[in-house]
Amino acid sequence: METTRITYDDDIARKFVTASVIWGLVGMLVGVIVALQLAFWQANLGPYLSFGRLRPLHTNAVIFAFVGNMLFAGVYYSTQRLLKARLASDKLSRIHFWGWQAIIVAAALTLPLGITQGKEYAELEWPIDIAIAVVWLVFATNFFWTLARRNEKHLYVALWFYIATIITVTVLHVVNSLVVPVGLWKSYSIFAGIQDALVQWWYGHNAVAFFLTTPILGIMYYFLPKAANRPVFSYRLSIIHFWSLVFLYIWAGPHHLLNTALPDWAQTLGMVFSLMLIAPSWGGMLNGLLTLRGGWSELRNDPVLKFFAAGVTFYGMATFEGPMLAIKGVNELSHYTDWTIAHVHVGALGWNGFMAAGMFYWMVPRLYGTKLHSQSAANTHFYLATVGILLYAASMWTSGITQGLMWRAENEAGGLVYPSFVETVIAIRPMYWTRLVGGTLYLVGFCMMAWNLVVTARSGKAVDGAADVVVEKPSSDASAAGILFGSPVIICVVVLALLGAVAFLGPVGSTVVMAVAGIIAIAATARFFGAKASDKVSWHRLVEGNAMPFTILTVGAVLVGGVAEIVPIIVTGNTTMAATDNKPYSALELEGRDIFLKEGCYNCHSQMVRPFTWETARFGAASKIEDSVFDHPFQWGSKRTGPDLAHLGGRYSNVWHYKHLLDPRELSPGSNMPPYSHLAKNGIDFSHTADKLRAMRSIGVPYTPEQIASARADAEHAGRTIAAGLKQDANVTVAPNAELVALIGYLQRLGRKQSPIAARERVSHPTLARAGGL
Repeated sequence: METTRITYDDDIARKFVTASVIWGLVGMLVGVIVALQLAFWQANLGPYLSFGRLRPLHTNAVIFAFVGNMLFAGVYYSTQRLLKARLASDKLSRIHFWGWQAIIVAAALTLPLGITQGKEYAELEWPIDIAIAVVWLVFATNFFWTLARRNEKHLYVALWFYIATIITVTVLHVVNSLVVPVGLWKSYSIFAGIQDALVQWWYGHNAVAFFLTTPILGIMYYFLPKAANRPVFSYRLSIIHFWSLVFLYIWAGPHHLLNTALPDWAQTLGMVFSLMLIAPSWGGMLNGLLTLRGGWSELRNDPVLKFFAAGVTFYGMATFEGPMLAIKGVNELSHYTDWTIAHVHVGALGWNGFMAAGMFYWMVPRLYGTKLHSQSAANTHFYLATVGILLYAASMWTSGITQGLMWRAENEAGGLVYPSFVETVIAIRPMYWTRLVGGTLYLVGFCMMAWNLVVTARSGKAVDGAADVVVEKPSSDASAAGILFGSPVIICVVVLALLGAVAFLGPVGSTVVMAVAGIIAIAATARFFGAKASDKVSWHRLVEGNAMPFTILTVGAVLVGGVAEIVPIIVTGNTTMAATDNKPYSALELEGRDIFLKEGCYNCHSQMVRPFTWETARFGAASKIEDSVFDHPFQWGSKRTGPDLAHLGGRYSNVWHYKHLLDPRELSPGSNMPPYSHLAKNGIDFSHTADKLRAMRSIGVPYTPEQIASARADAEHAGRTIAAGLKQDANVTVAPNAELVALIGYLQRLGRKQSPIAARERVSHPTLARAGGL
């Protein structure tokens, strides 16, 4: 047998670990700042450091900078050892590293400047999106090139999850980033309203699944057994875990849009698949925890195992809570509240944060040929972080349930018990302070880890791992066609075809077909687990030795759900646009909408009234699909720190909006909304407005050539009308092209089929007036 000496490229892992720790500090510090801003509005320091602009910076820094760099470090370190091969290209590795850091810096500069697409977890503008695609392609090329050059034919389970991550993130990013540019730093999504909502949450949900979950599961399958010095508990369970997870996850995105204007079939699909996700998620959790069987006593002294065990446990908690929140009845209470914030942070801080800490404490001493400087400091970090997470989650659970109950509270006469939205804001403020304490404790623990790792690295020197490996070329025992048309694939296709037929059958027929599909699936699974050692998973062992068929099957498992959900919505969305009698935004209103996105107002306000009596009494009629048919991007929102704005137009005068934007507490005492006085000083260059209308027309918004040609004059005229009204009614002088004027124009349009004839209107409904305090 041919033997060769492999020296691994561990320098790239050291670089990504360093970057992850640095950006983790930045992201968590910004998180503490935005938590303070919600509890203490005075912490909003000018336009660049306001909550609306910093919150996207926080989420992007934690997701793509902290966790992103961490997963790249883990993937590069483990892949070389699992494949018994050095990375295919050192140059591609360095391009990947520096390119990713450049993207993060670009995000850190543009988001505080208000340069954003206004799409949650996808705020970065089109030039940065292109850079992300290029750098991700570099990463994928290096990974699959290394896969092709491997000296170990068998693909270990961790590699399965890495393959699924690379493929799925590519698809998600490309589809969700389809835009029409308007200049270098402005663009509009090609999708609108319901189409954009489904595409965005297909992306948003699965970004969590395939960027924050599947690669970290791969890291779990490699590093946890290494740290525990024990094999993975169940190989068969890992197979079931992988395939069921990558197939089911992609269908669950619509659970973010329950009880909205999304069609019932899509909502039900999202809810059902979300509930089904409990099984594979908990299968993975149990596989991780049971790998520690017989070694639980080591957790007392080993901080690495502490973090891994707790991280996997938090994964189990988050993946149980998520499906529960996807039940329509529970979602009625939880949606738009801080309960969702608690759920997200249990995953981000508990699962991602603890797995990162465990990996860092295990990797860094080996990367520098030394021992961890202080195990006691690492243990202290663990307890600080645990207490911090529990305080954070408990406070947000309490806050979210309080919000949900107060919003829906009705008296015997059917009226709202708490008609003013700001009453809820005041009630939950103590929980915001508690959240701040919890987040600060977590940050302090992270700072301790950073110090510990730096001292550890300085006590040693950089060491690249090496190993003598037997060259074992990929298997040729079976053809790709033989694998792709094997019995497991045929069974899956048959089951999927039966389930697809349900859409065309009546109640009795669909019940029978679903029962048959269920029986086939259960029988196949039972046969799999009941197989003897001599014949078990023989087909899958062939798949694991053939990277190309494995990748093709993974692509198929991922794409089925996305295509089945999104294509029908795109078709029906176009039909809705053709049938609506709504008029597009006027030139000034479109400029005002861009200011709304620039200031990050979508982080705190929804534009989707759900069909519940307590919501319609507070915000107006339930929202319909056609209400947002011209919204590129959609603005249904995911969190209500302030009230819903779907029907805001005409409820208040222009003077009210002017005063409220300059000093929210003058009209809504107790509000935590920051002031936006800078909007009265900043002007808009209307010479570019026609370009915006032209771009909108190219993606289906029915602007006429005449409207495009007169866009500048129309915007200036509407601005002068609003400015003159403010002067007449309140003796306020503001420039007609001020950002504040355009924003008022946009707010006055919300909920109306066309631009209001009169620029100045008065509150005509006292109940709605009371409900609208921001």
